[in-house]
Amino acid sequence: MCWYCGSPVTESNPLGRSMRCLCGKDLRCCRHCRFYLPGFRGDCAEPNAEPQADKERGNFCDWFSLDLRFRSAGGGAHKARGDQSRARSAFEDLFA
Repeated sequence: MCWYCGSPVTESNPLGRSMRCLCGKDLRCCRHCRFYLPGFRGDCAEPNAEPQADKERGNFCDWFSLDLRFRSAGGGAHKARGDQSRARSAFEDLFA
């Protein structure tokens, strides 16, 4: 699913640089990569990768690999929203 809108990502690896989600966001970007790790050096766990300035824009990184969390197995945005609301409920129940 798209990191931004939760729409299913049905394309398989390798994703082309110009591929976009229905919401208009680039699919081949750092945010969709399995090596994306915010807070790490350049937000990337792959030591050989060139740092990318914009993590949400398409790039030509040779190390890009779609993170399995974003691969669509069905459900799409509705599943993502349901998961988020269940997680939020569980969190709020801790303090009730």
